[in-house]
Amino acid sequence: QVQVVESGGGLVQAGGSLRLSCAASGRTFSSYALAWFRQAPGKEREFVSAISRSGGSTSYADSVKGRFTISRDNVKNTVYLQMNSLKPEDTAVYYCAAGYRQTNYVGVIVAEYRYWGQGTQVTVSS
Repeated sequence: QVQVVESGGGLVQAGGSLRLSCAASGRTFSSYALAWFRQAPGKEREFVSAISRSGGSTSYADSVKGRFTISRDNVKNTVYLQMNSLKPEDTAVYYCAAGYRQTNYVGVIVAEYRYWGQGTQVTVSS
């Protein structure tokens, strides 16, 4: 079992940057793909980015490609989401999720991730 806790959210002006962190418990962190999803008020939770258990494969939603970068540190049991050139439409609660994998398959849908954090609010002002 894995527990994940997000941090790093906040209020930023459009064009600014934030880095989200997700710390995970458990000795088998490197066996899990990690992902970031987000949910804006009145909208469904949507995929943002994911990284394979080795860190060798990544995936991004079209809306964040070229602006967001996901990375992981398997020694610190932490995954990061560097968010640059933020836009007001990036405003949402951002969730970290972990899903056990036997391969480097990543996964981009909610059902592929079993363990979720409580979320961290990101607000981008115009």
